[in-house]
Amino acid sequence: MNRVSMRRYLLQGLAFVALAACAASPPAPAESNSGPQGSEQGPPFKTTEVATFNSPWAMDFLPGNALPNNALVTEKGGNLWLVDVSTARRQQVGGVPKVSVGGQGGLGDVVFHPKFATNQRVYLSFVEAGAGETSGAVIGHGRLILGQGQPRIEGFKLIWRQSPKVTGRGHYSHRIAFGPDGTMYVSSGEREKMQPSQDRNVDLGKIILMTDEGRRIGGPFVTMGHRNVLGLAFAPDGRLWAAEMGPQGGDELNLIAPGRNYGWPEVSYGSHYGGDPIPDAHRGRGFEEPKLWWNPAISPGALLIYSGDLFPEWKGDALIGALSGEALLRADIDGESARKADQWEMGARIRAVDQGPDGAVYLLEDGAGGRLLRLDPVRR
Repeated sequence: MNRVSMRRYLLQGLAFVALAACAASPPAPAESNSGPQGSEQGPPFKTTEVATFNSPWAMDFLPGNALPNNALVTEKGGNLWLVDVSTARRQQVGGVPKVSVGGQGGLGDVVFHPKFATNQRVYLSFVEAGAGETSGAVIGHGRLILGQGQPRIEGFKLIWRQSPKVTGRGHYSHRIAFGPDGTMYVSSGEREKMQPSQDRNVDLGKIILMTDEGRRIGGPFVTMGHRNVLGLAFAPDGRLWAAEMGPQGGDELNLIAPGRNYGWPEVSYGSHYGGDPIPDAHRGRGFEEPKLWWNPAISPGALLIYSGDLFPEWKGDALIGALSGEALLRADIDGESARKADQWEMGARIRAVDQGPDGAVYLLEDGAGGRLLRLDPVRR
């Protein structure tokens, strides 16, 4: 093994050690839907509208000094936009692959490579049609070309396909998060089929670890027993957190540890649609407890672990965008434990949450005319 390969091997090992450390002590008891629901003084932020989009799904700010205050925003229908949040100027990005649009499917996540400054690489997740009425999520990457007319993606290639493709148009998940060592974690939903989450031979209902070129690391998946993970983010200490939609109630915030089974559809703090109960004895049946859960549902659509200085009281905490809950939630994270802290009503479905270069928080509202909002602190 040459020196470069050895270094890559050691880094990957360290990433697994960091995640495995999450499981070093027993999980804290889960919380129910009790807990703070916001402040009587109102939210500690003011809201400014930046721009509007047609069913936006995700956003990511350009790293470094490539284009300060610029972000890429995806629309489910297949458009990708370069947006200057300081001026509201936006440009459509060319070279985006064709996507299959329908139900919950379309263009999804957008994430920059950790070494974007040298490779100009950007990753997109989206839905691809299969044979008959089937479809599945895919992920690919290309080079983002700036400063030469219309921004565009060149050399786009697919590196992962969700397997198998199945019928239906829901629960693709396809969120992307890069770990501290540069490896890539992908959430793969169970496509509303439930039982594949417990099938070790398929991607559905899993969180998958791969290289930045799509090669699997450490087996076919990292964790199993997931339903629809729409939030995936690393904390500064290297722990990986996931926000996951439950069925009728039972939405979860999970701490991800390698090799663990998170229980769906065998256990849940929610119930089946129609009211049929689901056992909730996670530990007793060998499954991981969620760190937090919500009942009734909030429908978590996005997750950010805040690391900025503009809201110092939020540093290291989870910010969760709620779809059916039409709210922004904060969970206070302390190592491997979490507690409910705040829930601010936003009056709209929140599809994405991101952090700007100056520490401001940005939200994307779901649906037609969804607004891009900037949150700035209100000092009292």
